[in-house]
Amino acid sequence: MIIHAGDVSSKGTKAQVEDFLNWFKNLSFKYKIFIDGNHDFFFEEAIALELKNILPDKVIYLNDSGVEIEGKKIWGSPIQPWFHDWAFNRQRGQEIKKHWNLIPIDTDILITHGPPLDILDSTIYGSNVGCQDLLDKVKHVKPDIHVFGHIHEAYGTKELNGTNFINASVLDVKYNQTNDPIILNL
Repeated sequence: MIIHAGDVSSKGTKAQVEDFLNWFKNLSFKYKIFIDGNHDFFFEEAIALELKNILPDKVIYLNDSGVEIEGKKIWGSPIQPWFHDWAFNRQRGQEIKKHWNLIPIDTDILITHGPPLDILDSTIYGSNVGCQDLLDKVKHVKPDIHVFGHIHEAYGTKELNGTNFINASVLDVKYNQTNDPIILNL
Protein backbone atom coordinates (compact mmCIF):
# COMPACT_ATOMS: atom_id res chain seq x y z
CA MET A 1 0.00 0.00 0.00
CA ILE A 2 1.16 3.51 -0.75
CA ILE A 3 -0.35 6.53 1.00
CA HIS A 4 0.09 10.08 -0.29
CA ALA A 5 -0.86 12.77 2.24
CA GLY A 6 -1.56 15.62 -0.17
CA ASP A 7 0.01 18.27 -2.35
CA VAL A 8 -0.18 16.13 -5.46
CA SER A 9 0.42 19.26 -7.55
CA SER A 10 2.31 22.52 -7.19
CA LYS A 11 -0.29 24.99 -8.44
CA GLY A 12 -3.41 22.82 -8.43
CA THR A 13 -4.10 22.77 -12.16
CA LYS A 14 -6.03 19.96 -13.81
CA ALA A 15 -3.00 19.13 -16.00
CA GLN A 16 -0.76 18.75 -12.94
CA VAL A 17 -3.35 16.56 -11.23
CA GLU A 18 -3.65 14.37 -14.34
CA ASP A 19 0.16 14.00 -14.42
CA PHE A 20 0.13 12.89 -10.79
CA LEU A 21 -2.72 10.43 -11.35
CA ASN A 22 -0.99 8.89 -14.39
CA TRP A 23 2.16 8.39 -12.34
CA PHE A 24 0.33 7.20 -9.20
CA LYS A 25 -1.91 4.65 -10.96
CA ASN A 26 1.13 2.95 -12.50
CA LEU A 27 2.99 2.41 -9.23
CA SER A 28 3.43 -1.25 -8.36
CA PHE A 29 1.37 -1.26 -5.18
CA LYS A 30 -1.80 -3.24 -4.71
CA TYR A 31 -3.50 -0.29 -2.99
CA LYS A 32 -2.90 3.37 -3.85
CA ILE A 33 -4.52 5.91 -1.54
CA PHE A 34 -4.26 9.68 -1.57
CA ILE A 35 -5.77 12.82 -0.18
CA ASP A 36 -5.36 16.41 -1.31
CA GLY A 37 -3.31 19.19 0.19
CA ASN A 38 -3.31 22.95 0.24
CA HIS A 39 -1.76 23.11 -3.26
CA ASP A 40 -4.50 21.00 -4.85
CA PHE A 41 -7.07 23.62 -5.88
CA PHE A 42 -8.40 21.45 -8.70
CA PHE A 43 -9.88 18.96 -6.24
CA GLU A 44 -11.45 21.61 -4.05
CA GLU A 45 -13.08 23.34 -7.02
CA ALA A 46 -14.05 20.32 -9.17
CA ILE A 47 -17.56 18.97 -9.20
CA ALA A 48 -18.19 15.34 -8.25
CA LEU A 49 -18.78 14.17 -11.83
CA GLU A 50 -15.52 15.72 -13.00
CA LEU A 51 -13.65 13.96 -10.17
CA LYS A 52 -15.29 10.64 -11.00
CA ASN A 53 -14.19 10.97 -14.63
CA ILE A 54 -10.58 11.83 -13.83
CA LEU A 55 -9.86 9.26 -11.09
CA PRO A 56 -8.27 6.05 -12.40
CA ASP A 57 -9.45 2.60 -11.39
CA LYS A 58 -7.51 1.13 -8.49
CA VAL A 59 -6.69 4.57 -7.07
CA ILE A 60 -8.49 5.43 -3.84
CA TYR A 61 -9.24 9.10 -3.23
CA LEU A 62 -10.31 10.13 0.26
CA ASN A 63 -11.90 13.47 1.10
CA ASP A 64 -13.51 13.38 4.54
CA SER A 65 -14.17 9.75 3.77
CA GLY A 66 -12.86 6.29 4.47
CA VAL A 67 -12.20 2.85 3.12
CA GLU A 68 -11.55 -0.56 4.64
CA ILE A 69 -8.67 -2.55 3.19
CA GLU A 70 -7.82 -6.02 4.42
CA GLY A 71 -9.41 -5.31 7.78
CA LYS A 72 -7.77 -1.89 8.28
CA LYS A 73 -10.09 1.10 8.47
CA ILE A 74 -8.52 4.11 6.79
CA TRP A 75 -9.87 7.68 6.92
CA GLY A 76 -8.57 10.69 5.02
CA SER A 77 -9.14 14.44 5.00
CA PRO A 78 -7.34 17.27 3.13
CA ILE A 79 -8.43 19.94 5.62
CA GLN A 80 -5.93 22.05 7.53
CA PRO A 81 -6.10 25.23 9.63
CA TRP A 82 -6.19 28.44 7.58
CA PHE A 83 -2.87 28.90 5.77
CA HIS A 84 -2.63 31.93 3.49
CA ASP A 85 -5.19 31.60 0.67
CA TRP A 86 -4.55 27.97 -0.22
CA ALA A 87 -6.99 25.14 -0.84
CA PHE A 88 -8.85 23.21 1.87
CA ASN A 89 -8.38 25.91 4.51
CA ARG A 90 -10.73 26.06 7.46
CA GLN A 91 -10.79 28.41 10.42
CA ARG A 92 -9.70 26.91 13.72
CA GLY A 93 -12.51 26.07 16.11
CA GLN A 94 -16.01 25.01 15.07
CA GLU A 95 -15.39 25.31 11.32
CA ILE A 96 -12.50 22.81 11.32
CA LYS A 97 -13.83 20.70 14.17
CA LYS A 98 -16.85 19.61 12.10
CA HIS A 99 -14.41 17.83 9.72
CA TRP A 100 -12.59 16.08 12.56
CA ASN A 101 -15.92 15.00 14.05
CA LEU A 102 -16.43 12.88 10.91
CA ILE A 103 -13.43 10.66 11.77
CA PRO A 104 -14.80 7.29 12.91
CA ILE A 105 -13.77 6.07 16.36
CA ASP A 106 -12.57 2.75 14.90
CA THR A 107 -10.08 4.31 12.45
CA ASP A 108 -6.83 2.34 12.22
CA ILE A 109 -4.98 4.64 9.80
CA LEU A 110 -5.71 8.35 9.71
CA ILE A 111 -4.47 10.50 6.81
CA THR A 112 -4.68 14.27 7.06
CA HIS A 113 -2.79 16.93 5.21
CA GLY A 114 -2.04 19.05 8.25
CA PRO A 115 -0.52 17.78 11.50
CA PRO A 116 -1.95 17.78 15.00
CA LEU A 117 -0.62 20.44 17.37
CA ASP A 118 2.89 19.87 18.79
CA ILE A 119 3.53 16.69 16.79
CA LEU A 120 5.95 17.09 13.88
CA ASP A 121 4.47 20.54 13.18
CA SER A 122 7.33 22.94 13.93
CA THR A 123 8.16 25.47 11.20
CA ILE A 124 11.61 26.84 10.40
CA TYR A 125 10.62 29.82 12.55
CA GLY A 126 10.04 27.58 15.58
CA SER A 127 6.26 27.91 15.58
CA ASN A 128 4.04 24.90 16.17
CA VAL A 129 1.24 25.27 13.65
CA GLY A 130 -0.68 22.02 13.97
CA CYS A 131 -4.33 21.79 14.90
CA GLN A 132 -5.43 21.44 18.54
CA ASP A 133 -8.85 20.12 17.54
CA LEU A 134 -7.21 17.45 15.38
CA LEU A 135 -4.94 16.49 18.29
CA ASP A 136 -7.98 16.15 20.56
CA LYS A 137 -9.69 13.88 18.02
CA VAL A 138 -6.57 11.75 17.52
CA LYS A 139 -6.24 11.30 21.30
CA HIS A 140 -9.86 10.10 21.36
CA VAL A 141 -9.70 7.81 18.30
CA LYS A 142 -6.18 6.45 18.98
CA PRO A 143 -5.39 5.28 15.44
CA ASP A 144 -2.42 2.97 14.99
CA ILE A 145 -0.98 5.36 12.40
CA HIS A 146 -1.52 9.03 11.61
CA VAL A 147 0.06 10.14 8.32
CA PHE A 148 0.29 13.81 7.33
CA GLY A 149 2.59 16.29 5.60
CA HIS A 150 2.07 20.02 5.01
CA ILE A 151 4.89 21.23 7.27
CA HIS A 152 7.83 20.18 5.10
CA GLU A 153 10.54 21.00 7.62
CA ALA A 154 8.99 18.74 10.28
CA TYR A 155 9.51 15.49 8.31
CA GLY A 156 9.91 12.39 10.45
CA THR A 157 8.19 9.96 12.77
CA LYS A 158 7.15 9.95 16.39
CA GLU A 159 5.36 7.37 18.55
CA LEU A 160 3.08 8.71 21.24
CA ASN A 161 0.50 6.84 23.30
CA GLY A 162 0.32 3.93 20.86
CA THR A 163 -0.02 6.04 17.70
CA ASN A 164 2.75 6.22 15.12
CA PHE A 165 2.76 9.78 13.77
CA ILE A 166 4.36 10.26 10.37
CA ASN A 167 5.10 13.59 8.73
CA ALA A 168 5.78 12.14 5.29
CA SER A 169 6.69 15.34 3.43
CA VAL A 170 9.37 14.42 0.90
CA LEU A 171 10.00 18.09 0.02
CA ASP A 172 11.93 20.67 2.00
CA VAL A 173 10.77 24.27 2.52
CA LYS A 174 12.20 25.23 -0.90
CA TYR A 175 10.21 22.42 -2.57
CA ASN A 176 13.27 20.30 -3.28
CA GLN A 177 12.83 16.56 -2.91
CA THR A 178 15.20 15.87 -0.04
CA ASN A 179 13.39 13.32 2.11
CA ASP A 180 12.86 9.63 1.42
CA PRO A 181 9.39 8.11 1.55
CA ILE A 182 8.74 6.53 4.94
CA ILE A 183 8.21 2.77 4.85
CA LEU A 184 6.27 0.88 7.52
CA ASN A 185 5.71 -2.81 7.98
CA LEU A 186 2.34 -3.61 9.52
